Amino acid sequence: MSALDLQLACQADNVPTAADFARWVAASLPAEKQAWDLTIRLVEEEESQQLNRDYRHIDKPTNVLSFPSDVPPELNIPLLGDLVICADVVSREAAEQHKPVDAHWAHMTVHGCLHLLGYDHIDDAEATEMESLETRILNGLGFADPYAESPTSNLN
Repeated sequence: MSALDLQLACQADNVPTAADFARWVAASLPAEKQAWDLTIRLVEEEESQQLNRDYRHIDKPTNVLSFPSDVPPELNIPLLGDLVICADVVSREAAEQHKPVDAHWAHMTVHGCLHLLGYDHIDDAEATEMESLETRILNGLGFADPYAESPTSNLN
């Protein structure tokens, strides 16, 4: 059984539904992770900046932060962790990158989930692997390549 705790801690109008987030999360996970538990918290820039400063030592708001669970494997609890997504940053980035806002929401959700699974983009090889996986997942969901120069259409 899968469970999504969606926390709306911002005033944004154009946020996806819990069903959208659940579909994007499920598409991000390997087949053996059919049972999962995840919190997604949608926040204002101030909260994003504070968390980014406190946990990454970067004093500015960011699009998505991932906090993997720290549950010992022997407990066999399907807790993935928490994603914190800044609605204003996602909307602004979508506009700046000429992307449909729902495509960017999906991308940030998939990106965050892959971080929860241990993927990273610190070096070029890791970045290539993670970006390729993100593109494949998003294409499967009907979205264009998020890393293309100017993805202008949603394939849905």
